[in-house]
Amino acid sequence: MSAPGRSQATNTLVPSPCVNICRMNEATGLCDGCLRTIDEIAAWASLDDATKRAVWKRLHARRAALPATPAPAGGAR
Repeated sequence: MSAPGRSQATNTLVPSPCVNICRMNEATGLCDGCLRTIDEIAAWASLDDATKRAVWKRLHARRAALPATPAPAGGAR
């Protein structure tokens, strides 16, 4: 039997999408850092692995739909 929070198929944790930029955007209803809704954030710890993977799929789609952001002026340092 797998440990709690681990996928039986892979025996690995489904990582949290949190990137420690926790700021809800009123216009989008999404966190500016991880792009989750407040409901997805609040429920994360109690979700099963299949549902966590479904959230990750939605996050990839949300990120792909975002407009491209320009590179910072002056180049990377």
